[in-house]
Amino acid sequence: MANESQQPLQLNLGSLRSAMSLTLHTHHASRIWHGRAPAEGRPGIIGLNGYISVMNKMKRGAEQDDPYSDLWMLRVEDKLTQTKASLQALREQVDQALADVPPALSLGENMNVQPVKLPLFVNAQLGFMAVYLLADYDDLARKLILAHHTALIDRSTLERWLNDGAHALRSLFSLAQQYRYSGATRDDFASKNAMARAALEKFGELPQDVLEGTRRSRFAPPIARRAGKPGAVADATRAAGAVDEADDDQDGEGTKA
Repeated sequence: MANESQQPLQLNLGSLRSAMSLTLHTHHASRIWHGRAPAEGRPGIIGLNGYISVMNKMKRGAEQDDPYSDLWMLRVEDKLTQTKASLQALREQVDQALADVPPALSLGENMNVQPVKLPLFVNAQLGFMAVYLLADYDDLARKLILAHHTALIDRSTLERWLNDGAHALRSLFSLAQQYRYSGATRDDFASKNAMARAALEKFGELPQDVLEGTRRSRFAPPIARRAGKPGAVADATRAAGAVDEADDDQDGEGTKA
């Protein structure tokens, strides 16, 4: 009994998982989720699901000590803040329009009798932040449609404000769409090897504080350091991985998150 009590308790715990979904009530928000597939004569438009896919890859790149992924996380985080401010300004305009309802009239929320429920597979916090913004836009769109239906705003104002909100979100997604995984690490830059030189030539100079790792996104993941020493074989493997990531970005945009 004494020997049994001294043995360490083995807990083989798996990863935590939770089912998540997003419910949308307007076609305007649904179109932003899906984006638009490229067709002959017109380019595709990345949607929120494509953005989420990019952000998941960006987070993996930052975990692998790619300083360019860290730089992109900072860019996207700044853009998220700007987008949130744009939607907040729009919300204030909508609330001002709805404030003109006379006290004797009570307006309830207009909810879709058949809303669309979308499953979410999000592994990056910056992906979740955009989900919240789309949910906010969906709520704004419902209020705008109600305001137009009750003669508080005209058709041109309805369309202008809907387009302003959609443009703010698509501008965010388009920025993230430009991200590419470099395949280089900070150790590569410290040793000034071929991988670092190739990344510099393709992606340009890095801010010193980002390169040193002293400035990262507040949602940047911990860096997973490699156990092995960098060498020619490792460099070749990572270079191939970087090419695969770029190919995935080109082929998988606007598809499954």
